[in-house]
Amino acid sequence: MPVSPALMSDAAVVGPLGGLVLSAVRATSPMMVVRAARWYRDLARLGLHLPLFVVHDVGLLFAAPREQLDLGERAVTAAVLAALPLAAAPFRAYRSVIDEIAQSEASARARSLRLSDDLIVVVLARVLGAIAPALTLPPYAATLPLDPELPRAIDAQLEALFKAAPRTFELSALEALKRARLHVLTLVDALDIDTLRLLGMLGAESGAAGALAHVDLLAAMNSPAANDIVNFSLELLPSVLETRRSHATGTHAAHGYAGIGTKGSLDAMVLTELAWDDAEFARRMLENEVLYYTREQAPDEARRLHYLLIDASASMRGERQVFARGLALALAKKLQLAGEEVWLRFFDSRLYDVQRPRPGQLPAAHVLSFKGERGRNPARVFAQLATELALLRARDERDPVVHLITHAALHVPRALVTEVRAQAHLFGVFILPSGGKLDLEYLDLLEGHAVVDHATLTQKNARAAAATRIVDDASRLGATLTPREAPRASPSGDVPESLRAPRSAP
Repeated sequence: MPVSPALMSDAAVVGPLGGLVLSAVRATSPMMVVRAARWYRDLARLGLHLPLFVVHDVGLLFAAPREQLDLGERAVTAAVLAALPLAAAPFRAYRSVIDEIAQSEASARARSLRLSDDLIVVVLARVLGAIAPALTLPPYAATLPLDPELPRAIDAQLEALFKAAPRTFELSALEALKRARLHVLTLVDALDIDTLRLLGMLGAESGAAGALAHVDLLAAMNSPAANDIVNFSLELLPSVLETRRSHATGTHAAHGYAGIGTKGSLDAMVLTELAWDDAEFARRMLENEVLYYTREQAPDEARRLHYLLIDASASMRGERQVFARGLALALAKKLQLAGEEVWLRFFDSRLYDVQRPRPGQLPAAHVLSFKGERGRNPARVFAQLATELALLRARDERDPVVHLITHAALHVPRALVTEVRAQAHLFGVFILPSGGKLDLEYLDLLEGHAVVDHATLTQKNARAAAATRIVDDASRLGATLTPREAPRASPSGDVPESLRAPRSAP
C-alpha cells in the first residue's frame, strides 16, 4: 500500500521514507524495512540522529541473510541524482562503504548469529555513532510509524517523497560517510562478535527498558575488560548448555507414558495386576501397591530462589573479576536450565539493585559492564542483606540460596553471617590473591565453600576446570537442599566433595 495522500503532508513519514531513494541495499521482505524503522527510532532515543536509509542499509548487512538482500541502487536513484550533481561523488563513496561492509568478516559472522533488534541498534551505534555529530539536525522527528503496509510497493512514490522535503540532512550524511570512510570500516572490523554471540546466547536483557537497555549493551561492547569475561564465559557455556530440566511422572492425560507408579486411573492400570486373585488384588488396592502407567509432566514450580552476589570492589579487578563474572554467568545459566529462578546482584561497600531476569534471559550486558566505585564495606553489605532477606522471607515462600562470589579477604563479623544464615542457605566462592590464604572466622557457618588460588587463575585450562567444577557442584548441592526450617545438611552427607566446608584447595 503506497503512502496515502493524508500522510504525504507528514514530515515524519515523508522525510525518512523519501530518503530511501539513496538506499543501496534492498530487502526482499517489507518487514525488514519495519525493523529498520525501529532501529532508526531507537537510535534517535539514544541521541544518534541518522537518516533512515543509512540505518536501513548498514543494519540489514548485519541482520539479514545475504540471500535475502540485493545490493545496488534503486531504479529512480539515477534520475534523482541527476538533479543533484554535487551529491554524485558522495553517493559513489557511500556505495563503496556499503559494498566493503557487506564483504567484511564481521558482517558475515553477525548475519549468522541472527541478532535481535536491540543488538543491531548497539552495532549501529558503535559503527555509525562517530558520524552523527557531524550531521545537520534533521528537519523532522524520528517518529516514523512501525506499519508493515507503509513501505509496501513504495518504489513508485520514492521520487515524489524525496522531493517533498528538504534533503540537507541526507546529503550531509553522504558527505560525512565519505570523509569518515576509513574510520567507519575500522570500527566494523573491530566489532567484538564474540560479545554479540554471548549476549545472543544468554539473552540481551539488562533489567532496564528502552534506551536504558541499549546503554547497558553499549557499555558492554565498549568495556575493555568485557572481552576477557566473554572469552571465559564461552569456554564454560558448552558444558552448561547440556543441562536439561528434569521431568517428573504424573497421572494427567497428556503426552505419552513415561514410567510406572502407584497412582493413576483405571484405564492406566498395568494389565498384569488383573492376574492377582480377588483377595490379593483387594489387599494391594487397599495398601496402594497397585501399579499404573504414569505420564510425563513438568516439575512443580521451583521452591528455591538462587541469589548470586558478585563482589565488584577494587580487590576484584583483573583476573579475579574475569573469573567471578564468568562464573556467575555460567552458574546462573546452569540454574535457569534446571528450572530454577536466579537473581543477580553486585556489591562493594553497598548492595546494588537486584537484577531479576525472566526465564531464559540473563542480564549479561549488565554483568559485563558493571563498575563498582564505592570502596569496600562487607559488614554494611551483610547487614543490608540480612534485612532484605528477612523481608523477602516474609512475603515469599521460596527458600533463598545465596551464592557469594568474592575475594578471600571478605572479613565480616560472625554475628552478621549468622543472621544471614538464619534466613538463607549460604555458599561461598573465595578467590585468593597471589601468595594469600583463606583465613575467615565464619567458614564453619557456610553450607559449603570453594577456594580458587592465584595459580589456577593464571592457567587457562585449570581456570576453566575449576569454574566448571564449582558450577556443577553448586547446582547439584542446591538441588539437594531441604527447606530452610529444617537443619542444614551435614558436611558428611549429601554435600559434594569440592564444596564441603572447611576446604583449603580449589
